[in-house]
Amino acid sequence: MASPSSTALLKWAQAASRGFAAASAGNPGRKVAVLGAAGGIGQPLSMLMKMNSQVSSLSLYDIAGTPGVAADVSHINTKAQTRGYDKDGLAEALRGCDLVIIPAGVPRKPGMTRDDLFKINAGIVRDLVEAVGKHCPGAVLNIISNPVNSTVPIAAEQLKKMGVYDKRKIMGVTTLDVVRAKTFYAEKNGLDVSAVDVPVVGGHAGVTILPLFSQATPKATMSAEVLDALTKRTQDGGTEVVQAKAGKGSATLSMAYAAALFADACLRGLNGHPVVECTYVESTVTDAPYFASKVKLSTEGVDKVHDLGPLSDYEKDGLKAMMPELLASIEKGVQFVKGA
Repeated sequence: MASPSSTALLKWAQAASRGFAAASAGNPGRKVAVLGAAGGIGQPLSMLMKMNSQVSSLSLYDIAGTPGVAADVSHINTKAQTRGYDKDGLAEALRGCDLVIIPAGVPRKPGMTRDDLFKINAGIVRDLVEAVGKHCPGAVLNIISNPVNSTVPIAAEQLKKMGVYDKRKIMGVTTLDVVRAKTFYAEKNGLDVSAVDVPVVGGHAGVTILPLFSQATPKATMSAEVLDALTKRTQDGGTEVVQAKAGKGSATLSMAYAAALFADACLRGLNGHPVVECTYVESTVTDAPYFASKVKLSTEGVDKVHDLGPLSDYEKDGLKAMMPELLASIEKGVQFVKGA
């Protein structure tokens, strides 16, 4: 049986050829904005959101190139009315939005440290979230811009500063870690990937990514060596793509797919059809103030943050090992806004 999110995306593709007549029935229209729509993630993500039958209005924003992306996407025969906005149109792009997806920023390149990435993307995310706080403070925020372990706290602190913070509405998109874990687990064990589920908890960088293969379904017995290899491959999936692209790109297509899955889950929750997905949110599940785990998405965003469930000894060790890095990344994000 396919996961709800995978099934939803398959339905988008199937319904596209029918003009979404069946798929759009009963779905209230939602306004969605993609900030960073002309980038490597933003373009395919914009196309996938145009295909989503729950979207009636699609705002595409970037500092340059957006009118062309919007014109291209707008020709797709689905109901979402699409408009592109450049650097002077951010307020209009955001006004009335139910969901704002932020892939804006630069990708990690060979030789680039996480600190280099942080310095560039932190300011971009802070400024975009400030605009969200001004023009659509009630919107659900899906933050893709890396490093997510820091950019989600940055978003939260910025909204707190403005007096419009709602912890239920701020989510870091870690779905690509789940997508990778499912793919690698299914391939290694000869399973139908559409029937596989693997929770992934922690953060969204390196050792902070912890796939819970002990909770994977269907259950497969793996040696300690295979388990360790799959865990490390999930953690290093981004590096694998960067190296395969010979330094000329990063994970853009798989990230766009994962972001579209998560955005669809958020929209279904907003429309009164609760969904459980993994995402990085304000949390009391561990000692870290932000943590990725399964959450229930409902009409107000995050309805419930689930605990981790039973962990294997290997996973307990992984949880302990990630904490120093995760806590440091969170504090770095908090201090970026507080020190501004």
